[in-house]
Amino acid sequence: MTRHALPLIAAASLAACSAPRVAPAPDAGWSHYGGDAGGQRYSTAAQITPQNVKRLKPVWTFSTGDMTTKGGAMRRAAFEVTPILAAGRLYLCSPFNEASSIDPATGKSLWRFDPKLKTDIGYPNDYNCRGLAYWKNPTAPANAPCAERIFMNTNDRRLFALDAATGRACAGFGMEGWVAAIPGVRLTRPGGAQITSPPVVTRGLVIVGSSIDDNQKVDETSGAVHAFDAVTGVLKWTFDPLDSVRPAVRAGAANVWAPMSVDEARGLVFLPTSSASPDFYGAARPGDGGHANSVVALKAATGELAWGFQTTHHDVWDYDLPAQPTLASVTYQGVTSPAVIQTTKQGLLFTLNRDTGAPVIPVVERPTPQGGAIGESLSPTQPFPLAPKSLAPNKIRPEDAFGLTPWDRAACRKLLEGARNEGLYTPPTTQGTIIYPFTGGGSNWGGIAFDPGRQIVYANTSSALHKVTLIPAGDVKAASAAQPDVEIGPNEGARYGMKRELLRSPLGLPCNPPPWGELSAIDMHDGRVLWRVPLGTTRDLAPGSQLFMKGTGTPNFGGPIVTGGGIVFIGAAMDNYLRAFDARTGQELWKGRLPAGGQATPMTYVWKGRQYVVIAAGGHSKSDTKRGDQVVAFALPN
Repeated sequence: MTRHALPLIAAASLAACSAPRVAPAPDAGWSHYGGDAGGQRYSTAAQITPQNVKRLKPVWTFSTGDMTTKGGAMRRAAFEVTPILAAGRLYLCSPFNEASSIDPATGKSLWRFDPKLKTDIGYPNDYNCRGLAYWKNPTAPANAPCAERIFMNTNDRRLFALDAATGRACAGFGMEGWVAAIPGVRLTRPGGAQITSPPVVTRGLVIVGSSIDDNQKVDETSGAVHAFDAVTGVLKWTFDPLDSVRPAVRAGAANVWAPMSVDEARGLVFLPTSSASPDFYGAARPGDGGHANSVVALKAATGELAWGFQTTHHDVWDYDLPAQPTLASVTYQGVTSPAVIQTTKQGLLFTLNRDTGAPVIPVVERPTPQGGAIGESLSPTQPFPLAPKSLAPNKIRPEDAFGLTPWDRAACRKLLEGARNEGLYTPPTTQGTIIYPFTGGGSNWGGIAFDPGRQIVYANTSSALHKVTLIPAGDVKAASAAQPDVEIGPNEGARYGMKRELLRSPLGLPCNPPPWGELSAIDMHDGRVLWRVPLGTTRDLAPGSQLFMKGTGTPNFGGPIVTGGGIVFIGAAMDNYLRAFDARTGQELWKGRLPAGGQATPMTYVWKGRQYVVIAAGGHSKSDTKRGDQVVAFALPN
């Protein structure tokens, strides 16, 4: 050793001692799609804080292999999965329902299961799998095959039971490990129905929803929810949200395409139901729509209705309930209630009593625009919660049109001037009607995050315009031929078909003013919005534009999570980042670059003393963000 070595070693030791040290943390899991069975998307993990979050680095990546094996089908894929941590492993699915188990510390593949989907089917929501469900059979011997199971819904409407340890299909479940998840369905279109959200498991039952193609016909496929025995796969019960109004109405769907929630102690399962068919013209379905567009509580053991609360009456705006109901204890104006918090595409937040469905935060019926199309019978009022105020704008005048140049702005103004536009709930007509927020939200399937200690809701929203035009049935075929790149639905059996267009300027930007995406915090003690900040930049939409377009945000897909360390993590925006915000102030503290679009909800866990934050980065077919097939984990340096 040279005489200079000792001072160098001493200096290095002092530098190491002065560097911030990360203390080991108690293990914390993420055992359900929404973090817990009630979908709070909250973790007690507190190793990552506002003070050290800037030190986050990628520590492992996992590839599903889709970019190599799926080829052109990736154009029709959305990588929306949120992994779960259960039985000492991470579990996730690719958009093509290839299930994988990976090591929580390294991202190393442990097993993979391929249900061998066909990749040439035109599904309404493209290829998509938001997550999986884990269940441990309390009556099975320890270490017996399939004593611990992973349940997966598939795009082609199968429900699989897999051995959590090996990934092998459970032979005693249905037909060699799977059952038809929508039994008895007969589709006129091969991709007319699929399943995109995970099932829920409670009291020995696996409960499954569905995603049904919109705007195709009046007598659409039933949106019934089905429950199967978790061991055998035998069908136990079925619930159709429209049963209470049949046969007085002709309609289908009212399906549950978004994730469900479970209150194990109460024995209740909570459904967010969608609109009856078809979306924008309801002459064949007079009345409010039964339990369509509702938060529905069922007795999990039998499928019997406990209660239902409708958030949109006689929906003709495609204002489905798009997100998982969040179960939480809410103290509003000094009174504590077991609650269900439901966000909507309109940007409204309903807070209901979990036992009765009665509003915890009062809801009032307000008059809404009338004068629908021929044969239409609109509801004269719609429900509005008194708090919080709407999280998304819903009124726009032609003079409010946005554009980067006078020419750009004038084009958007002309689009607004030519359509019917009386604010929220303006009915669709042959003139063309502005739907604002657009049918993508407000809120969408990412849902909300809830901090149970502070009783704060964190919600991301999008802001854009749709123009919906009703087309006389005899003109639909010609309209489709004339505009093959525009969404036109036939609504077979109805007086009108429909056309839905996203209103954008000639430069491709939304015609409504920014911000086009926001993240908000709401204090549930009184419904106040504590802060609201833009979410996302135009960096990956129009490189360089973010230098002069500040605070625009972007429309977004995916949701937030919140941690005990005081951090809100979210991807979702149309740039390739995972972001961290200060939960108290809304300040953006950090962003980590992703290899592709992060249109998924992240998750976090502590494994062997180290906190990880994980997100799927594979892009999204509907927003046309960069495609990929990687799951990325971030952590603080050891």
